[in-house]
Amino acid sequence: MHPQKLDLAIALLHQPVVNKLGETIGSAVTNLDLHDISRAARTYGVRDYFVATPYKDQLELIEEITEHWQNGHGASANPARKEALALVRPVDGFEAIIQELTRKFEQKVLVVATSARPQANEMGYEALRAHIAGNISPVLLLFGTAHGLAPELMDRADAVLPPIGKNVDYNHLSVRSAVAIILDRLVGDRNYY
Repeated sequence: MHPQKLDLAIALLHQPVVNKLGETIGSAVTNLDLHDISRAARTYGVRDYFVATPYKDQLELIEEITEHWQNGHGASANPARKEALALVRPVDGFEAIIQELTRKFEQKVLVVATSARPQANEMGYEALRAHIAGNISPVLLLFGTAHGLAPELMDRADAVLPPIGKNVDYNHLSVRSAVAIILDRLVGDRNYY
């Protein structure tokens, strides 16, 4: 259990991401991603969960879903879900996330992307775990939908975590699963095992 929130934020980006052909696209927000990722974020002490899309109707959908669980029937029916979904921050894109975190922390945020494919500027899990534990600087973890973050977002990251699966012939986890695994590797209780 985390006694306080970490200087750690996560972001699920829906645009620009790539499709299976490697083309840059925008993807749709899903209810499952909002619920499951916010629950993982709350469990592991994440400060904010940004959901980024430039599409007005998708931003309205995020607001409608979170409103139901914050102030509607869902709030009284499931207080634990209310607490988790309180972390959701709908924004129109990456720049809005950086602006909000820079204002909040008043310092540069270490931006770390995730990918199912090896990248040139990788930072190992143990190195990032030590960075977070040592509170060296705030960290923003970027996750992509569809088939991952577009190259222009990968280029904006200070580092990229290695793929979750090593030497596997299938590495296409749901983003919900990837977030949970990565958060456990970075801030999970190692004494538990």
